[in-house]
Amino acid sequence: MKCPFCGHMDTQVAETRVSEDGDFVRRRRQCGACEKRFTTYERPDVNFPSVVKKDGRRIDYERTKVSSSMKLALRKRPVSTEQIDGAIERIEEKLLALGLREVTSTRIGEWVMRELKKLDKVAYVRFASVYRSFEDIDEFKNLVNEVNN
Repeated sequence: MKCPFCGHMDTQVAETRVSEDGDFVRRRRQCGACEKRFTTYERPDVNFPSVVKKDGRRIDYERTKVSSSMKLALRKRPVSTEQIDGAIERIEEKLLALGLREVTSTRIGEWVMRELKKLDKVAYVRFASVYRSFEDIDEFKNLVNEVNN
């Protein structure tokens, strides 16, 4: 594996861990030249369904889009990277379990909201307030009341 810092091709695995559910392998690597450490993940390469956007466009599923939207909602919240990765894994398991060739972005958004609600209620409210495009303050109040109950 090529070092992302110096580009040297000689890197060695320093530590290997299998995720709790066994769905991926996390490896800590160290460069033989600059001696910096970095992390790699190994996952099975599977074909996810296409995502149908609200305007009818079809795009490929991208883990990075789900990850970045969750991380934005969780910004400055006490949630670990491992917890976020676990939530994304659960979303992807649902995607694969459907066995469909296409899935709506709305369905994925609902799954993201459920996972955020489990992880952190503030992040859930942040995501939902943008995702649901509230028109007035009463809709927002209802969401907050729902979380508090």
